Amino acid sequence: MTTELEKGLAISLHGDEADRALAACRQQLAAWGAVMPRVAPLVLDFGLGDFARTGEIEFWIANEMDAGYCGKYLFVFDGQSCPLHHHKAKHETFFLAAGAVTMTAAGRTFIMHPGDLLPVLPGTVHSFTGNGAALLLELSKPCVIDDNYFDNRRIPIGGNAER
Repeated sequence: MTTELEKGLAISLHGDEADRALAACRQQLAAWGAVMPRVAPLVLDFGLGDFARTGEIEFWIANEMDAGYCGKYLFVFDGQSCPLHHHKAKHETFFLAAGAVTMTAAGRTFIMHPGDLLPVLPGTVHSFTGNGAALLLELSKPCVIDDNYFDNRRIPIGGNAER
C-alpha cells in the first residue's frame, strides 16, 4: 500500500530545480537557526510548472493515520504561494515560526507574523504567500493527498484529479 508521503513524493519536483530550491531553503533555515526533521522534503509546484510563483517545500514530521494527527513544516520563498484550496475532512492549525505570510482564509486576507496561530476548519478556502521567506508549522488531522481541492482546476492533484 502506498503511503500519503509516498504519494506526495511522487508529485514532487526532482532534479536540478528541486536541488536548487532545497539548497536555498536550507540556507534560509540555517540563517534562522531552524532545524528540520531528517525526512525527504516534498518540493511542490502543484503541477503548474512554476515553482517560483506557486509552490512550497514540505517537511513532514508525522502523518499518523491511526492516531489521527499530522505535523509538518511548510516553507515558502518570497512571493511564492500555496494556492487557494480547501479540505473536506482536514482541520488544520497554522503557527508561523519565521518570516511573514499574507494569509487568505474564509474570504479574509491578513498578514501573519511569527507566533501567530490560525485554525482552519474543514471546508474553509485558504492560501498563503510569503512576504519574504517564511516557515509555518501545520498541525492537523492526517494529510490525505486526495482531500486537497484547489480553486485552480488546472492543478492536477488531490481531489482535482477526480473532477
